[in-house]
Amino acid sequence: MTKLSQEQIRSLVEESRDHTCDPYDCCVRLAAIADMPSRFGEFQICALVSPCDGKEHTAIIKGDVLDKEEVLVRVHSECLTGDVMGSKRCDCRDQLLESLKLIEKEGTGMLLYLRQEGRNIGLTEKLKAYFLQDMGLDTVDANVVLGFRPDERDYGIAAHILRTLRVRSIRLLTNNPEKVQQLKKHGVKIAERVPLIIQPTEHSERYLRTKQERSGHLMGDLADVTSVEEIDEMATESQDTD
Repeated sequence: MTKLSQEQIRSLVEESRDHTCDPYDCCVRLAAIADMPSRFGEFQICALVSPCDGKEHTAIIKGDVLDKEEVLVRVHSECLTGDVMGSKRCDCRDQLLESLKLIEKEGTGMLLYLRQEGRNIGLTEKLKAYFLQDMGLDTVDANVVLGFRPDERDYGIAAHILRTLRVRSIRLLTNNPEKVQQLKKHGVKIAERVPLIIQPTEHSERYLRTKQERSGHLMGDLADVTSVEEIDEMATESQDTD
């Protein structure tokens, strides 16, 4: 099985240990990489720490991704209620598991697990947003009422992890065109958008509809859009009509 060698791991950790972060950029430092056999296959898992806030992020790697082009990548933000507790209010757990299955099937790939609970507003604030949703608001309006933007996530962290692990370009597993745009702004080369469609349940239907209608997620008639150029054009058209 192809994987990062002990020599490669030592080199990466040493390079990262001496890395100096831009004072205006919250970056990460690679602390360790270890084998992680799982129900989905044989992976390696990376420990990455952000010096700016102490958050611990992880990257789950399949195969040797160093200096590779068009690596299949999922950038996944933490969701305790969905990923761990199996909440049916969102599609987070299903997307996480499906991504690992697809990466295993691909033979080479990576899942970045970012500590950005609740679109980076934190667990407590996310549960306050859930209460507001129980009162009738959707996910976008609930965040705004609490004083946040609809999405507070920082994709600079993901871009930094990809640079740290020397990934040259990616095929991004996402339905979120904003994620494509933000990663590109941080210098990530994206060759293709790979759809990650999860069928709604009676509990998640409203949540997924809000993603599509208010956040512009590529679902429904747009589920098959994979071209990054086409996504760029759609973003430009959206800005022109705002």
